[in-house]
Amino acid sequence: MELSMPLAIVLFLITYIGLLALPKYRAYVALGSALVFIILGYMPISDIFQTINWNVILMIAGTMGIVSLFIESQMPALLADHIIEKAPNVKWAVILLSIFSGLISAFIDNVATVLILAPIAITIAKKLKISPVPAIIAISVASNLQGAATLVGDTTSILLGGTAGMDFLDFFFFQGRISLFFIVQAGMIAATLFLLYYFRKDTQAVSSHHRTKVSDYFPSFLLIGVVVFLILASFIPNKPEVTNGLICVSLFVVGLIYHYIKNKDTSHLLKTIKEIDYFTLLLLGGLFLVIGSITNAGVITALSDALAALSGGNIFVIYTIIVWVSVFVSAFVDNIPYVATMLPVMTALGAGLGMEGKPYLLYFGLLIGATLGGNLTPIGASANITSIGILRKEGYEVKTWTFMKIGLPYTLSAVVVGYFLVYFIWR
Repeated sequence: MELSMPLAIVLFLITYIGLLALPKYRAYVALGSALVFIILGYMPISDIFQTINWNVILMIAGTMGIVSLFIESQMPALLADHIIEKAPNVKWAVILLSIFSGLISAFIDNVATVLILAPIAITIAKKLKISPVPAIIAISVASNLQGAATLVGDTTSILLGGTAGMDFLDFFFFQGRISLFFIVQAGMIAATLFLLYYFRKDTQAVSSHHRTKVSDYFPSFLLIGVVVFLILASFIPNKPEVTNGLICVSLFVVGLIYHYIKNKDTSHLLKTIKEIDYFTLLLLGGLFLVIGSITNAGVITALSDALAALSGGNIFVIYTIIVWVSVFVSAFVDNIPYVATMLPVMTALGAGLGMEGKPYLLYFGLLIGATLGGNLTPIGASANITSIGILRKEGYEVKTWTFMKIGLPYTLSAVVVGYFLVYFIWR
């Protein structure tokens, strides 16, 4: 039967409104919408399995599990302790914590990073009798910034890797040119210069505190193993599409086996398995089916044609629209469904502009805008919401403008640098 594009658009808009209005039920909204599309014939039952990007799902699940073991080992806290010992005053303690926050966020979840480092910032603030609000905001925005730096840095990066066929090394050097990792680092330098200015008056000395003890280094080797094996896999020609996902899940299983042998306790295994964010996995599964359905209805092609018409076919204008619209949208909505929706649009748009098979300029512009844009507001990213929640528990109510005094200039500094670098390198 002929698929109705207007109906598909209406259903998609209802889905997106549901995702925004019911954040605690987003996975169920996405799955329910996917079921409606399937019933109406937009997604053939025979295509359901192949429409879901299992490589992305497996990578996220495996990485989440390994990160849970890594955090439990206390290694991130120990590394943070070493950094604080080297800081001469509050200004440099915050700067070093923000840089470290970005560094580990390039490999583990942004929310986990905030949960690890926020208590350290709070401890320093209590000792010096100062507010921990600016320091925790700085840690939060830095963790979001580096999510686009590597293949495993954020869900949006994994989505991009799946769509563009990019491996771990491709985020460093791709087709003979520098790639997202170094572009994000340039943005980080610009944003850190702003932090140096913002905290210029915080020159109180910082005293060292007790050093965290790490009794198990195996999770650290597992996390390093993920990086090493993903790099090695990038050299395998014609490998199965789920290779990266199988690597992450396999190493997580190794970690579970190791901990069972060590502790002889199944309750620990169950606790670790429960740490995986199944809600996000279900959300992504539903979104893959929804996006596949509206693609079948011709919505993605129509949207790409509308963008091309709006810009008059000028690639620079299209690129500019993509980056800054993504920044604005991601300041208020979760960037996972946004990026998942827009990646197929970028592919179709690139094909219409003669960039078929390689619209990397559009892909990278989307990721820069969507990932970094979440730092504009306290509701733009999960890490920001988490940091505000931590501060609330400590008795600090953070107003939107208080957050934006750091988030806005920090974001603009990083995005402007990334915006120009991506264009001049990948135009």
